[in-house]
Amino acid sequence: MCPHIANCGLGRPLGEVLGAPSSSWFATHQLLAEMIFHARLENHPCRTLDPEGANLYYVPFYGGLDASNRSREVNFEARDALAIEFSDFIRRQKWWRRSNGKDHFIALGRTAWDFVRNDGGNDYGANRLLYMPSLRNMSVLLVERQPREGPNQYGVPYPSYFHPSTSEEVLTWQHQVRVIDRPHLFSFVGATRTGVKRAAIRDDIIRQCNESSLCKLLKCDSNRGGSKCHDPSEVLNVMIKSVFCIQATGDSFTRRSTFDSFLTGCIPVFFSPHAAYTQYSWYLPTDPNSYSVYIEDKRDRNSSNTKSMDIEQELVKIPEDKVERMRKRVIDLIPTLTYMHPNSTEDFGFRDAVDVALASLSKHVKSRRLPR
Repeated sequence: MCPHIANCGLGRPLGEVLGAPSSSWFATHQLLAEMIFHARLENHPCRTLDPEGANLYYVPFYGGLDASNRSREVNFEARDALAIEFSDFIRRQKWWRRSNGKDHFIALGRTAWDFVRNDGGNDYGANRLLYMPSLRNMSVLLVERQPREGPNQYGVPYPSYFHPSTSEEVLTWQHQVRVIDRPHLFSFVGATRTGVKRAAIRDDIIRQCNESSLCKLLKCDSNRGGSKCHDPSEVLNVMIKSVFCIQATGDSFTRRSTFDSFLTGCIPVFFSPHAAYTQYSWYLPTDPNSYSVYIEDKRDRNSSNTKSMDIEQELVKIPEDKVERMRKRVIDLIPTLTYMHPNSTEDFGFRDAVDVALASLSKHVKSRRLPR
């Protein structure tokens, strides 16, 4: 992860995106939201240095970086060591003890599955951070929550590549994605996967895209085109020229590509409600049909049914006026799904991803606050 932590987790500056010079674009790694949160909060206008007067306490612990570093550690005690040390440390703090952590929150840059290893369960390189006693009352922000568990877990956007410093940069980008020509009806940026369900869905998507004259495919196989999928300009160039962007589940329910899709004004197409609908309630409209397309894959419900969905057929039948409304909604969401540059001092006039989280956390903490 070392090459990616430059500029407070934003990564190296890209300098140029889609042929235009820009200072707002960075090669941001998808799993570094925790560093970006920290940097934004250090300079946030709501920050106070008086703990007595604080309503909300942020705990700057880079659990995701620790998980990245320790995921191949075969000794479970060593893998869990920092999580245990952290839990013991925070429980001894004066302000934590005041409400047993109910007004504290932590931001983690990886999915919940990286922090919930069960005794005797399958080992996916996870540690036990979310099972630590101090985490039971704290609010936990993750790029992917456990949709059926974790009542104290809240989904926040994966960081994309755009980190503006001024509102003008946001408005200029929104205008660009609003007026650009989109020659591809749909596109898919991704690779095949192992595992019966994931492999079947992705193989089918790639096959259909290859067979359709209306689809653009950027295949991310390591031996073919892999470097292109790690090039932000290549990814953005495909999505910004597409009306719909296919968002198949990957190693877990969610993927950073979903937020690249929003950033480029490309309407996301989902095959699982857990890819977005059960994840990002703070950020996305309550009506998923207003900004996305959901195509049910029958094989998820009945493995004996091998009939695949026809993506092109589903998309071409959507009326053009509805497509226009959906794209407008997607583009309107760009500011709140974006992480502003941490050094920005401008009052944007709208909330970014961190502002949305703070407002929602403050409301949540107020509703459960204990008398002092």
